[in-house]
Amino acid sequence: MSTTSANPAFDISLNAAAPGRWTTLAAPQWRNPGGGLWGGYALALCVRALEAEPEAMGEALSLTLTFATALPSGELDVRTRRLRQGGSIGIWEVELSPQGAGEVGVHGMVTVARRPSTPPFAFASLPAAPAPESLPSPDQPAGTEHFGTAAFERRTLDGFPPKPGGDSRSLAWVRPRLGAWDKALLAMVTDNSAPRAMYALDRVMATTLSLTVYLHAQAEELAELGDDFILIECEGRVGGGGASDERSSYWSRDGRLLATSEQLAWYRQRPPVVPE
Repeated sequence: MSTTSANPAFDISLNAAAPGRWTTLAAPQWRNPGGGLWGGYALALCVRALEAEPEAMGEALSLTLTFATALPSGELDVRTRRLRQGGSIGIWEVELSPQGAGEVGVHGMVTVARRPSTPPFAFASLPAAPAPESLPSPDQPAGTEHFGTAAFERRTLDGFPPKPGGDSRSLAWVRPRLGAWDKALLAMVTDNSAPRAMYALDRVMATTLSLTVYLHAQAEELAELGDDFILIECEGRVGGGGASDERSSYWSRDGRLLATSEQLAWYRQRPPVVPE
């Protein structure tokens, strides 16, 4: 049996191997420049795995992923384990590993929920930004669409490309290239911003250690968005001792806060190039 995403922006096919066990083929297009699979792909795969898990009830509400090691493209093993599943809330563990490997590459803790009807409220507000249609569409040379650019079109307002300075804040409108927003794509886009260390230092190498995502929007709200742009506001607060933080907010153009995320990255500064 296989469960295939209905969203053509990225087609994740899960082949059931046993209860709580699946395999999938991660295409090489999802590799990041360092060679391992892009973190956004792992986030989306965790959401898809619990959508396929028959004992999980509700939709993904939060995810915390720890990236123990880079996952290669190719065949992957996916394991789900129920920690608790109640009538409204479920707590699940998801592990992603290269096929046949004894060690876990990415470990996820995922909360799923049946969302009740409660009075909504909001304290945060949409940042001021021009309409995405007023911004230029980036030109992608042939053969350069990989990981994030394969799934999303990005129109940047401020803070990109990253360069050292006194402000880490960036704003960008982003939309799916080939499909409509859903829970997996919303989780995926939360790993679509440059490491904040690049806004403080030059010659930076960085990788994600952990990423926590809160998916505030319900599935019906995302369906209403279709493939429209959402606004991503991202900023860093501190870095030192090899670790730096990042927090982001994800807004619909009518001002609904769809998701928030917190990320911890591990960074190094390359030595300057010495002229020969």
